Amino acid sequence: MSREQFEEFYKGQAPWDIPGPQPAIVALEESGEINGSVLDAGCGTGENALYLASRGHEVLGVDFVASAIERARVKAAERGSTARFEVADALGLDKLGRTFDSVIDCGLFHVFNDEERPRYVASLAAAVRPGGRVHILCFSDKEPPGQGPRRITQAEFHDAFRDGWTVESIQESRFKTTDGPEAQTFTPGGPRAWLATIRRAGD
Repeated sequence: MSREQFEEFYKGQAPWDIPGPQPAIVALEESGEINGSVLDAGCGTGENALYLASRGHEVLGVDFVASAIERARVKAAERGSTARFEVADALGLDKLGRTFDSVIDCGLFHVFNDEERPRYVASLAAAVRPGGRVHILCFSDKEPPGQGPRRITQAEFHDAFRDGWTVESIQESRFKTTDGPEAQTFTPGGPRAWLATIRRAGD
């Protein structure tokens, strides 16, 4: 989708914009899989970033939709959160001028087309320290065709991250969505997803 289409979604209630963090992200944090400083790439209105900040992480959330970042900053102020939010393009994370121990991508990887995907992986390499990890929650090819983003296969992870990365795990998961009409088109219990953990080569 284009920036304008995302802006339109955020004028109302985007189906992925739930009142709290995604359960898959909570499970990762509680199991100790998210370490150190965190970049939330494609953070939306910030619920995952705010949750991780509440758990003691230094967190920066970025999104290219200005209205989403504005809402995230309001939430952070209201909750007294240390999470920071910036308008930034996930295809140009090098412009942030720093690296992170962990990156979470909750619903971003699956929006990129074949031409954008290598640019995104290169962008991630500029943002995660050597030995750091990226956690990606995206639509799975086990979710039946229909509305929503592109469905991703496990092979696509291995192909996209074949150089300079190690795919440590790919687990079956789910997205939690709002209860709006779009949710009725997905598998009961939430769209099927993959949760991939990928380590950048290095220490």
